[in-house]
Formats: sequence, structure tokens, C-alpha cells
Amino acid sequence: MKALITGATSGIGLDIARYLDSLKIDLILVGRDKEKLARVASEFAVKPKLVVLDLKDLKKVKELYLLTKDDNIDILVNNAGFGLFGEFKDTDLNKEIDMIDVNIKAVHLLTKLFLKDMVKKNKGYILNVASAAGFGSGPLMATYYGTKAYVLNLTEAIAYELKQSGSLVHVSTLCPGPVETNFNDVAGVTFASKPLSSSYVAKYAIDKMFQNKVIIIPGFKMKLVTFFRRLAPRNLILKITYNFQRRKKH
Repeated sequence: MKALITGATSGIGLDIARYLDSLKIDLILVGRDKEKLARVASEFAVKPKLVVLDLKDLKKVKELYLLTKDDNIDILVNNAGFGLFGEFKDTDLNKEIDMIDVNIKAVHLLTKLFLKDMVKKNKGYILNVASAAGFGSGPLMATYYGTKAYVLNLTEAIAYELKQSGSLVHVSTLCPGPVETNFNDVAGVTFASKPLSSSYVAKYAIDKMFQNKVIIIPGFKMKLVTFFRRLAPRNLILKITYNFQRRKKH
């Protein structure tokens, strides 16, 4: 088997690569930093194929597909993404547009292109990394929450379509809560609750993906939080989320 992973130089993406490598799955790693990719590649016994590319450039995203479509990809992991903290009226518009390009448009495009090939072969897995943030609105991280809601809802709908058609292609979305990665450095926050380890989340995600689980939520605590979100009034969830976000140092 062969897997393509975006955002593979750190955090969940890197740990997913490590776990897949332990399962003897060949890797194609995608990142925007050539030096980081090279350092990451050096730790694998079988050197992965490396693609240096910035996913906020949609022309480059299409190039990524053209560069790898003949590699017979069995697993696509859309992991690349980032967040931004602050009141919507104050946050940097250019960063938000970049976030929409990476968190939504790149995921949408790669899912569409590789899914078509997988459906023709009638096999394959796609794992789109969303967030527990995708289950609701997020004051003080409004754009980020919105992008992850898109990924969650898109993936769930595609999975249902595939099930109805009897396809053997499986699409999943990973929706973790806080995870020990460099996400908070990029977003400008510090998590207000104890995060899960990236290696745990990565292994849990891949194991559940292979079990054809559509929505993957690591950690019992986050499962409870997600269940509560679905039952509680939206105004109450907004208030709780806002107060939780305000506890983040930035």
C-alpha cells in the first residue's frame, strides 16, 4: 500500500507517517519546508517520496495530484491546516484567506481528485483531519471553526454517498480536541485543557480509519464534550466556547 500525507513535517501528520511506516506502507510526504521534509525523511528505513509544496496555492495543489496520480495512492491523509486566534474584526484577513485555501479548498480539491481514482479502482481510504471545533461555532477562532465544520460536513456527506453506492472506498474525518503539536504556536494560543499526545491521536485515527469509522474522535473526554454539544442549546454552547477560548493565553 502507498499513502500520501499533507502537513507531514510535524504533529499529527508526522506521527501518522511514522505509524503507517511501522505498518510497512510506502509514503509520499508533502510539506512546504524542504529542509524539514529532508530531516523527517531521514528517520525512515525506506525513504519516502518527498513533495515540497505550499497548499495555499491551488495551482500547486493540482500539480500535487498530477505528480502523484500514477503512484497508485491507496491512502490520502489531508492533514495540513492551521488556526488563528482573536476577534473576527481584528484578525488578519490575508491569514484567514490562506487558512480557507489550506483548510478547505486544498482538502476539497485533493479529496475530489483522488476519490475519483479510488472509486474507479473500488478501493482506498481518505482521512480528512478536521477538529472537534467542527461540531460548533467558535467565538475568538471563528474562521478556524468554520473551516473545520466544512471539512467535517463534507466528509460525512461523501461517506454516506459512497455507502449508498456500495463502494469499497472509505472516507473518514478525524476530529480531535487539543493535541500536543505546534498548532498553538501558529494560532497564537495555549490550550486551556491538557492535550492528547500526537502519537496517540495518529495511531487511533489510522486504526479507526481501517475499521471504516466515518467520524473519529480520540479520547473519552472529547467524546463526552461532543455528545453534550449535540444536545445543548446553541446559545449555551457559544457562551461556553467563548469563555473557554478566553482562557487561552496569546
